[in-house]
Amino acid sequence: MPDISLTMLVVLCLAAAAAGWIDAVVGGGGLLLLPALLLGLPNVSAAHVLGTNKAVAIVGTTGAAVTYVRKAPVRLSTAVRIGLAALAGSMGGAFFAAGISSDVLRPVIMVVLLGVAAFVMLRPTFGTVTDEARRRVSRARTVAAIVLVGGGIGFYDGLFGPGTGTFLVLALTAVLHLDLVTASATAKIVNVCTNAGALAMFAYQGTVLWQLAAVMAVFNLIGGMIGARMALRKGSEFVRGVLLVVVFSLVAKLGFDQWSA
Repeated sequence: MPDISLTMLVVLCLAAAAAGWIDAVVGGGGLLLLPALLLGLPNVSAAHVLGTNKAVAIVGTTGAAVTYVRKAPVRLSTAVRIGLAALAGSMGGAFFAAGISSDVLRPVIMVVLLGVAAFVMLRPTFGTVTDEARRRVSRARTVAAIVLVGGGIGFYDGLFGPGTGTFLVLALTAVLHLDLVTASATAKIVNVCTNAGALAMFAYQGTVLWQLAAVMAVFNLIGGMIGARMALRKGSEFVRGVLLVVVFSLVAKLGFDQWSA
């Protein structure tokens, strides 16, 4: 356990709970958790912050995934196949990450996110899918989801990362004709796969603060399970509202990072 005050430990635990809730509903919990760790651990290396972040996040993501699988109509086999493709993609992205400047990527991602926000706002029915539309999903769309959604967004996660969960929810909704609740559930399973691969690498490198991660993970798990239950109970319209808040928050953060770089 690093030398931090009790007050900062409480703040980090509350941030972990809030991040778990956001992640479970629509993805993007890292938008809150990673900056909180960077603020709370100023004298700790970036590698240890990233490793600890993954150790915390995977617990909440797993708890949310289990909650969703028990109550949402998730096609587990498809979700796992997308997850394995995302795992491979994230490893490829991490391989190329050293040669890519985040200053180049930030403006591109900001434009994409603003386009996504406009699309969701102008299409009120986005994420509310009929049973007939769900049955019309072809084998080609399933393959596209595995290769493009899993491999493509997984690659982005390894290369850059911010907003991966949100992109997963949006892409799964569009490609597989999932409602937003089922897309969130599927995204959680994919996230478990990518987080597990990243955590294994950080653990191998010895860059995880396990004691701090264990304490924060309890709160992240609670937040994740509460978020999943709320999304299941309140439905796609609730998820859509949270999605827009997270997208605009992510754009604001990327804009600030770009401006201050």
